Amino acid sequence: MKKLLLFFLFVPICIWSQSNFEKGEKLFQSKKYDEAQVILEGVLKSKPLDIKTMEYLGEIAAHQKAWVKGAEYFKKLKELKSAEADYYFKYGGCLAMRATEVNKIKAFTMVDDMKQAFEKAIVLNPKHVQARWALIEIYLQLPGILGGSESKAMAYSNELAQFSPVDGYLSRGRIEEYFKRYTLAEKNYIKANEIGKSKVTFQKLYNLYLNKLKDPKKAQELKRKFDAQ
Repeated sequence: MKKLLLFFLFVPICIWSQSNFEKGEKLFQSKKYDEAQVILEGVLKSKPLDIKTMEYLGEIAAHQKAWVKGAEYFKKLKELKSAEADYYFKYGGCLAMRATEVNKIKAFTMVDDMKQAFEKAIVLNPKHVQARWALIEIYLQLPGILGGSESKAMAYSNELAQFSPVDGYLSRGRIEEYFKRYTLAEKNYIKANEIGKSKVTFQKLYNLYLNKLKDPKKAQELKRKFDAQ
């Protein structure tokens, strides 16, 4: 009798959770994040280990720039699904964005966790593009005394080139631009744009011409060709 009673109590809770999850999911997909958050947080209370609910809430937190909360969700997700590369990447990403909001001393204490998260994402997914880009930025922007390294940034750029030539040239251009070697940056951005022919590759080269090389003529000619595609 007790088991039967528990069954009748449990089934409505499951149905409620599922119907509310679907409402929350639709709101999330419609980019109504604040409304989705309220519903999905309620679902998580009844199903505290639900992967998809937690993932949506992590994405919402990131959208709201609530980096600490986002990191908490993705940290839990990578513990629950330790073979999922994107959870490590998103955890590291939330930490990296949080590091831009705190003082330098606090930010430096977060670097090792960031690097470990991005490196783990690459181990789990050897073709993880975004994780390599994140590591390139870390090694570029860290002072040498704290682990910054142009050679390590270049190594990840070379890895990108092996399976994504566009990202290989873009990342090499980014490195050259960071160190103000603008002529070399231009060569790499040109190659990336010749292959990619995308808004991203165009914008990188256009911005270089306009803001770094101070060559509006080249910038306008590039824009004319891009608009004519």
